[in-house]
Amino acid sequence: MRWATTSWTQVLAARAAPSGEARQALEDLCQAYWYPLYAFVRHQGHDPEEARDLTQAYFAELLEKDYLADFDPKLGRFRVFLKTSMKHFLSKEREKAGAWKRGGRTRIVSLDADVETRYQLEPVDRLTPETLYERRWALTLVERVLAKIREEQREAGREKEFDRLKGLLTGQQPRVPYRELAAELDTTEDAVKAAIHRLRQRFGQRLRDEIGATVASPEEVDDEVRHLLGVIAPWGPPAS
Repeated sequence: MRWATTSWTQVLAARAAPSGEARQALEDLCQAYWYPLYAFVRHQGHDPEEARDLTQAYFAELLEKDYLADFDPKLGRFRVFLKTSMKHFLSKEREKAGAWKRGGRTRIVSLDADVETRYQLEPVDRLTPETLYERRWALTLVERVLAKIREEQREAGREKEFDRLKGLLTGQQPRVPYRELAAELDTTEDAVKAAIHRLRQRFGQRLRDEIGATVASPEEVDDEVRHLLGVIAPWGPPAS
């Protein structure tokens, strides 16, 4: 990984020398990871509309005010920074959500129309707001990785193969005999084994790259991989 050009490195650079490129990097990361924060806020007792407004107001503050000036690079992990600053926002600046909404300001991130439907599928009765946030952060990383690999496979003409095998990469799909997969894909068992091995290697590489864009140094990647996989493991991957 070329750490000089990762998104998180660009975001950190915005503290000292704000630029259009650094701001865009931060906006891209916020757009990708808004849902873990929405779920975090929603699970603390806020109704759907209130949770939406608070999440939007938080991102407005994050992007328009100098929140990064208070960030300690030693923390490194972008997920920790977002959760900590959201907690501060909720405790100190909740009234700004109403002011943000009344002001008719442009939305900072695009919240899916079915966000509440998505939230209702979460195992909130077994998770604290913090663990729900961590789980959703981890699953978002995995979803982004799978989407990128799928696009790679589509360009290579292997989209059908990937869609059938992707569940084997995350544990979402029970193990299936290679002969059954070979019959479904009209290929050989050896070809299926090779494809699964190749996809697993690519998944691992892509996951490390994705995590690398949310930590401050390459030394933190292994620790973050272990943490995120540990967050997912007790509950397993999502059903969809």
